[in-house]
This record gives sequence, structure tokens and C-alpha cells, in this order.
Amino acid sequence: MENAYSVTGKVETMSDYKIEIKNLYKIFGPNDKSMVDRVANGMGKQELLDHHKHVLGLRDVNIGISANSINVIMGLSGSGKSTLIRCINRLEEHQEGTIIVDGTELSENTKNIEAIRAEVGMVFQQFNLFPHLSILDNCTLAPIWVKKMPKKEAEELALKHLERVQILDQAQKYPGQLSGGQQQRVAIARALCMEPKIMLFDEPTSALDPEMIKEVLDVMVNLAKQGMTMIVVTHEMGFAKEVADQMIFMDEGMIVEKADTKEFFANPKSDRTKLFLSQIL
Repeated sequence: MENAYSVTGKVETMSDYKIEIKNLYKIFGPNDKSMVDRVANGMGKQELLDHHKHVLGLRDVNIGISANSINVIMGLSGSGKSTLIRCINRLEEHQEGTIIVDGTELSENTKNIEAIRAEVGMVFQQFNLFPHLSILDNCTLAPIWVKKMPKKEAEELALKHLERVQILDQAQKYPGQLSGGQQQRVAIARALCMEPKIMLFDEPTSALDPEMIKEVLDVMVNLAKQGMTMIVVTHEMGFAKEVADQMIFMDEGMIVEKADTKEFFANPKSDRTKLFLSQIL
């Protein structure tokens, strides 16, 4: 049985995980399910594409995410990072394997999907704010329509989280009036308004100008220090070294290496990880 380190340094067993992923496969293509066995039996990414016109997303992924831990996923473009976190809240449907979030298995059961999405917030590369709505209305939309929250209560909650991400003074403006960094902070506040237990970040700074990256990372660092369970796809090394409990390196749809942060950077085991780190550090 695998172990993982929580923010307290305690070793936890699989039953203690907030998110547990076992033997996960994701193939993109018209006959995706029929290709899983071939991939499981060793068919490579290139052969799958060249001879069968399918794209490998994930291959036999196993990982545990501890409560209140910060987990950073790294890897080259196309390695499966975004696909993995999108599978966690069913934005992508996996063909084989299991995903269990806080005791609920992600399946075709609509109630299970809704229960998991209620606990999992997500921030994307693009901000995806509604341009015709004010910042405040962007943040209150989901609580009012999904949670049936009274408007006044939703507005109070939104203002609290806008303050939390240090952008309260922009509440009555529209997305087009804000910088990219400000819009991404609004996107984080919007996700927090659903009061999730887990936050997923898919390269949240990749679309930002360099001078705007720090303001978004500062918000994420504060969330981490407040105990939010987080999975972050990023290449921001400083952020990873400062707050991550677990580092995960992916290549060709597989987890090549996972380790606590200090060990990952100081003593990587895989040659692929060593090469990757040598190119970005």
C-alpha cells in the first residue's frame, strides 16, 4: 500500500486520501474504450496515433491526494497533466479505473457527479468570466442558481471571497475593465464562492504577462497556508518549492515520479525527471 506525506509530515494510507485515483486510463478517439486494452498491453503513444488515429491521454495512473495538501503536477505539453485534473470533476470521462473524491466514487451516476463537483472548484488557464456581468454578479451566479442561495447571502459570500483575493474594490466593474491578473483572481474568488473542499488549478498563470503572475501566485500561496486541498498544474518553480507537499511528474500519460518536494528537487530518481528539471531550473 502506498504512502503519502500530508502537510504535517504524517504518513497516510490510501484510506486517508481526500482523492484516490487507481489504474486510470483515458483515450481520445472514436473507439476509445476498445483501445484501452491495447494501451494496457504496451501499445505506445505514437503507434496509437499513427495506426489507430487515437490520442493517449492517461495510462494506468495511480495517485493519492491527502487532505489539506498541496500537490503540484509538472510535465511537458501533452503529458496528461490537464487531462488528469479534468477527469477529477468529470470534465473528461475516463474509460477505465476509479476516481474517489472524499469517499464518493466518480461514475456515470449523476448524483455522484454533482456531489463531487459541489466539493471541487476549478480555475482554468483562461478566466472564462461572463463579460456582460459585473465582477460581483460573476461570483454570485453559481451560488444562486446551483445552490439556490438567496441573493443577499450570495453577495455577502462573494464580497468575502473578493476581499480574500484582494480585489474587493473591483466588485462593481466588468471583466474587460480589469487586468489579466485581476481577472484570474476573480476566477479564483468565483470558484471559492461554491465553498469547495478541493481546488484544481490548470496552469492558472500561463496566459498572464510576467508582471501579473506574482499577484495570482500570492493568492494561491495564501490559500495553501489556510489549509485548502489543492492540485496545481504549473511550471512555476518558486511556487512549487514554497508550498507544495507532493510533486508529481508526468510523461506520455503516465506518472513517472512522485515525491515530497525537497526530495523531488534535490534527488530526482527518473532520468526523465532529471532531464526535465535540468531544462527548466
